Amino acid sequence: MSAPDFIDECRIFVRSGDGGRGCCSFRREKFVPRGGPDGGNGGKGGSVTLVADRSLATLLDTRHRKFFRGGRGAHGSGARKDGKWGDDVEIRLPLGTVVKDDETRAVLVELLEDGQTWLAEEGGRGGRGNAMFATSTNQAPLTVEPGEEGSERWLRLELKVLADVGLIGFPNAGKSTLISRVSAAKPKVASYPFTTLQPHLGMVESGGARFVIADIPGLIPGASRGAGLGHRFLRHVERTRLLVHLLDPEPCLAGGDSSRTPESDYDALRAELTAYSEDLAKRTELVCLAKADLVPDPAERALLAEPLVRRGIEVRWISAATGEGVESLMQSLAQAVGRR
Repeated sequence: MSAPDFIDECRIFVRSGDGGRGCCSFRREKFVPRGGPDGGNGGKGGSVTLVADRSLATLLDTRHRKFFRGGRGAHGSGARKDGKWGDDVEIRLPLGTVVKDDETRAVLVELLEDGQTWLAEEGGRGGRGNAMFATSTNQAPLTVEPGEEGSERWLRLELKVLADVGLIGFPNAGKSTLISRVSAAKPKVASYPFTTLQPHLGMVESGGARFVIADIPGLIPGASRGAGLGHRFLRHVERTRLLVHLLDPEPCLAGGDSSRTPESDYDALRAELTAYSEDLAKRTELVCLAKADLVPDPAERALLAEPLVRRGIEVRWISAATGEGVESLMQSLAQAVGRR
C-alpha cells in the first residue's frame, strides 16, 4: 500500500456559528397573576479551534476539506429556557504547523506541542431574552437581543517538519540511503536526481540518546528563489537544530563533471541557506563527504577534502552503503543535539 501524499501547504475557511436570538415571552399560568417576563437567552454559536496532534504527519485532511463552520446557537424560548449552544469544531493539525492570515500573511500561531490549542474563531454570543431586561420600573419589557453573528476568515496552513538534525545536499547525494540505514524510515532510493520529493523523518538511537533526523529533498542553485521547489524544501530546514551537509564526490571523479567539486557544492548550499535565512546560515553544521566506498584511496580522499580542510572545516568521510563512518557520525550528532 502506498504512503499518503505529503501535503505541507493549504488554505482553509473557518467560520464560527451565529448566536441564537433571545425570546420575548411572559409567564401565563392559572393562579399566577402578572407572571412577568420569562423569555430565555439564545445559545452561543459554536467556535472553531485548531488542535496540534502528534499522530498526524501531513495536512492531507485539510487539503480535501477546506470549509469548517461552527454550529448555530438555538433561539431562547419561554419559561426561561436558554437555547442550546452551537456545536464547536476542532481542526486537528500536525506538529510544526504555522497558521497565517491568508490575506495579510501575518503569522497567527505556530503549533509546536502535542495538544496545543488555538481559538481560530469564537462563536457569536447568544442574545438576551426579555427576562434579562426586567427592572423595578419596567416589569414587562418587550426588549430582546438578536444573536451575535459569527466571524469568518481564510487561513493559510504551512507545515515545517520538526527534527533535531536536517540532512541537506544536492540531489542524489545519498541522503535517503543514509537515513534508511540509521533509522526505520524507508524513503525511495534510486540513482536519479529528485528521487525524494518530500521530507522523511527517522528516529535515531545512538549511545543512549534519541534524536529525530530529517531527509530534506535535494537543493539546487536558486532554491532560495524557488527553483526546484526550493522554498518548500528550505522551509522544512528552519526548525532543525543542526545541519549535516552531505557532499557527493562522485561528479568530479574520473570522467565526471569537473565543474562540480565538494567545495563548490558546499559553497552553493551555503549560499542558498544564507539567501533564504541569515539565521539558518548560522546554524551548527557538520560536513560529510558521502560515498566513501567510491574513493578507497586515502590520498585521493585527502585531495578531495583538502580545499575544505584548508578553510578550517572539519570533513568526515562516510558510506551509507558499507557503514563506514556512519556510527561515529551518529554519536557526534547525539552529543551535538544534547538529548539524553
